[in-house]
Amino acid sequence: MRILALILGVFFCIGVFLDAFQTIILPRRPKGRFRITRLFFLVTWGPWVALGDRLTNKKVRDQYFSIFGPLSLLLLLAVWASLLSSGFALIYFSLGTPFHDGLDVQRQLWVELTTDFYVSGTTLFTLGLGDVLPQTHISRLLLVLESGVGLGFVALVIGYLPVLYQAFSRREVSVALLDGRAGSPPTAAELLRRHGYQGGDISLIALLAEWERWSAEILESHVSYPILCYYRSQHDNQNWLAALVCILDSCALLITLVEGEPVRQAQLTFAMARHALIDLGHIFHVDDPKDLSAAVPDRLPAATFNQLCGSLGTMPMRICSDPSARKRLDEIRSLYEPHALMLCEYLRLTLPLWAVEQKKAPLWETIGTIPSESALGAAEHVSELAVSSHLHDKDHGI
Repeated sequence: MRILALILGVFFCIGVFLDAFQTIILPRRPKGRFRITRLFFLVTWGPWVALGDRLTNKKVRDQYFSIFGPLSLLLLLAVWASLLSSGFALIYFSLGTPFHDGLDVQRQLWVELTTDFYVSGTTLFTLGLGDVLPQTHISRLLLVLESGVGLGFVALVIGYLPVLYQAFSRREVSVALLDGRAGSPPTAAELLRRHGYQGGDISLIALLAEWERWSAEILESHVSYPILCYYRSQHDNQNWLAALVCILDSCALLITLVEGEPVRQAQLTFAMARHALIDLGHIFHVDDPKDLSAAVPDRLPAATFNQLCGSLGTMPMRICSDPSARKRLDEIRSLYEPHALMLCEYLRLTLPLWAVEQKKAPLWETIGTIPSESALGAAEHVSELAVSSHLHDKDHGI
């Protein structure tokens, strides 16, 4: 029995060391189907989704899913600490509980286990009460080792949390900025329409270059720290996956339907954004070829495609009159849409539409029509428009 305890104790400790190294320190995609972190999310995310799918209120459901990311981070740290403490406790037990307990109780099996877990817990969290004393040299060595591990664990957590939230903040800044460029929720038609002014192609190139870099940052940060994928955006009608797919949709349209300077940058941005999307699918193992080849809902039916062409026709860009444009667009969509739909289904996020009917002019257009007034009057008018636009966007998702 004590030999089995030694094997389990060493297995727990090594498992936590390797998992923490891959999850926190190693700057690449973690590998292995039996890692503690992966098993943790398999056990927790499934029941969480099952309960969340029963919620009918959209706002309550979104709020419910937004809790999982931060909560799972705390629970994962607690799992690591528990396994470390249990691992050292089992090692102490395998050595015959080499401690002198100040309680002076009769040594029985359950008493020994209780003492071992107590010593392990107080040592790992560096309490140092000193009421239980080691009686062998190897137990002294193990206590020093565990106290060092506990101190390193606390330091690792302190350094881990700021890195996660800095990456989350950088991600959300660009997602929030897309609100004024592509609407809320964002759509490819609205993104191109809002860049249909004189010189808008230059701004569009700069925007696509910025999102090429954003996609590279997502590829670097979210592959290294997959837990960030569970973190939801702070604002209604926004999420990082919808923003990424909106950029891919816009690039697909530029590549197939529009001629001009933005096309080259659209190709570069499309390649990087698709790379990030597919790699994230690999992390969560939602890239099964059988599932990808299955029938998926059509995000661009004929009516929506005609609406898209009508919207793009008002732009000062030359539209390709090739009758096979729709076929080319479908071929490009097949390169990323199945991956996006599967990742969306797994994370319970909402993908954007290609085009939506604008029921009210966006704030940036309304401000441009403000008549000449005094500075104070104009400021008050803009403030009223901002409040009205915010409430309208919240109610109607524009």
